[in-house]
Amino acid sequence: MSAKLTRRRFLAISAAALGGAAPAARASPVTWQGFALGAEARLTIHAPPPQAERAIAAALSQLRQAEQLFSLYDPASVLSRLNRTGVLKNPPPPFLDLARLCTRMHAATEGVFDPTVQPLWQALARGGGVRKAARRCGWHKVLVTAQEIRLAPGQALTFNGIAQGYATGMVCAALGRLGLKRVLVNAGEFAALGGPFRIGLADPDHGVFAIRSLTGRAIATSSPGALRLRGAAHILHPALDRRPLWATVSTEAASAALADAASTAFCLMSENEINATLARLPAGTKATLLAQDGSLRTLG
Repeated sequence: MSAKLTRRRFLAISAAALGGAAPAARASPVTWQGFALGAEARLTIHAPPPQAERAIAAALSQLRQAEQLFSLYDPASVLSRLNRTGVLKNPPPPFLDLARLCTRMHAATEGVFDPTVQPLWQALARGGGVRKAARRCGWHKVLVTAQEIRLAPGQALTFNGIAQGYATGMVCAALGRLGLKRVLVNAGEFAALGGPFRIGLADPDHGVFAIRSLTGRAIATSSPGALRLRGAAHILHPALDRRPLWATVSTEAASAALADAASTAFCLMSENEINATLARLPAGTKATLLAQDGSLRTLG
């Protein structure tokens, strides 16, 4: 998995929204654009302007909360404090929820999804100590309970492979509570209230390689080659011989956080491993795999 929130993203994802289904249904949406968790964020809201303004305010509140919880760059964030001290007492409910989803995705991918690779990323950045850092990794060593989250000695977490999806879901849920019926949320990954919305799937080298129609679901995209560190792809795994097999992976699911985690892990997995994981995930989860040669496979 990749190690820092800004390093996972690429324009291929955030530039890929292609609009709604029919001109009559797309009349005068209200849009907002900014940044969250190191990625471009955008809202496309089909609602009267007063309701859309309330929606934007609610979305910004959720994005600020996500930053306060999951940012690696804010030393006061909950994640930064956990990484410094190794223990988080009485974790806030969203943080605990995300950690528990990490546990489920770690199990579903048979250990490929692993947020403990932050020390490995740091070792690669320093240019030494990589094998020692890799031995510290392993989500199975992390204790997750309602009372505390505790890391093993020398561990640190990055939620780069799931936090943007989780933040996207937070925004989508908040807007749903306001009664909005047709919104496209992009907080690093895409989620739709209502729809349909056309989403372009893009790769840094191959450009847009597929178009998907999204209604009431989410889609997340990972491109290992979008950033390289000392020749290594930015999506990492503690088993140093497990390296990306795909140029880009997009995963569609009911949950943006689940789609985000799956797209990250699938980059490191064979077609057979992905099929096995999809069988363990909620029905309807699908993966689109772009090979290095530009060929496409759709699973699920």
